[in-house]
Amino acid sequence: QVPLAESGGGLVQAGESLRLSCVGSARFVRRYAVGWFRRAPGKAREFVAGITSTSGSTYYGDSVLGRSTISRDGAKDTVTLQVNSLKPEDTAVYYCAVHTGPPGSKVTDIVWYEYWGQGTQVTVSA
Repeated sequence: QVPLAESGGGLVQAGESLRLSCVGSARFVRRYAVGWFRRAPGKAREFVAGITSTSGSTYYGDSVLGRSTISRDGAKDTVTLQVNSLKPEDTAVYYCAVHTGPPGSKVTDIVWYEYWGQGTQVTVSA
């Protein structure tokens, strides 16, 4: 198992920002695309953002498009997700995972992800 560890969650008010970090083994975090997902109570896990390993191309889910940024820090083997203008509907457990799908498989497709972290809780109060 590749240990991935998320951090940075917490309780914030609507309109504030959070910066979530995903730290993992260099062998995998540097080699593969990394994605962030979230699961709100009673809902399925949904894609939030992803970043490829080579070109650094980024992808965002509709729910956070325009108010979030995903980035890599290669030296620290960390993928960071910044979400601004948080809303109560952003309340969820946020997870990161490694994309191990074949060439051409979508970064946005959850079926290609493995090695999930334990998640970090984000709670946004109105």
